[in-house]
Amino acid sequence: MIDIRNVSKWYGPFQVLTDCSATVKKGEVVVVCGPSGSGKSTLIKTVNALEPFQKGDIVVDGTSIADSKTNLPKLRSRVGMVFQHFELFPHLTVRENLTLAQVKVLARGKEEAQVRGLKMLDRVGLMAHKDKYPGQLSGGQQQRVAIARALSMDPIVMLFDEPTSALDPEMVGEVLDVMVKLAGEGMTMMCVTHEMGFARKVSHRIIFMDEGKIVEDCSRDDFFGRPEARVPRAKEFLSKILQH
Repeated sequence: MIDIRNVSKWYGPFQVLTDCSATVKKGEVVVVCGPSGSGKSTLIKTVNALEPFQKGDIVVDGTSIADSKTNLPKLRSRVGMVFQHFELFPHLTVRENLTLAQVKVLARGKEEAQVRGLKMLDRVGLMAHKDKYPGQLSGGQQQRVAIARALSMDPIVMLFDEPTSALDPEMVGEVLDVMVKLAGEGMTMMCVTHEMGFARKVSHRIIFMDEGKIVEDCSRDDFFGRPEARVPRAKEFLSKILQH
C-alpha cells in the first residue's frame, strides 16, 4: 500500500531524512517511533506529499508521489491524515466539519456527505455532539471528530501524526480506543506515536528512527521482546520506556 524508497529530504543545508526505505502492506499497522527530532513526523508527512522531498520516491497504492504528472490533491483525498492539533474549522459545527471536504474535494452532494459524515461520527461515538462547535468539545472529542472527518473521505490508508500528544492524559485513552477499533477492522495505518502500550497492542511492525534515518524496521514482537538484538540507540530508548 505504501512503498517508501530511499527518501532523503533537506531543509536548506540541514538533512532531515536520509535514505529512508520502508513498506506498509494492506491492512498492516506500522508504528513509527524514536526520540524527538528524529524525523518521524517529517517522514509521515512525505507520504501524502505535505512535505516535499528531494531524493527517492514514495508509491501509494501504485501512484508515485515523485512523478510530476501525479495529481497530488487527488492522492491526498485517498490518504486520511490526523494531526497533533485536530485542525478542525472552529467556525463550523461538527456536522459541517465532516461534510465540507467531501463536498469540495470528492464532489459529493451535501445530503450524501452528511449521511457519510454522521455515520463516521457515530463510529467514533460522538453522534450526540453533531451540532456543537469544536470549542464546545474536549480535546479528546475534537481528535475523534478529526478521525471521523478523515474516515468520511473513504481513505485507503490512515496516517496519524502524534494524535494524542496534545491531549490531557485522561483523554488519550478515548482516542486510542478508536484507533484500536480501526486497526481491528483492517484499516491500513501508519502512526507516529509515543504511546508504546498502543504500539505493543495493535502494531504489526515498528519503525524506529534516529537522526533522520530508519535504524530499525522489525516486527512488534522482535522490537519489544528482544531488546538485546536492537541497535544501541533503540536499546537505550527501550530501556528508558520499558522500565516504567
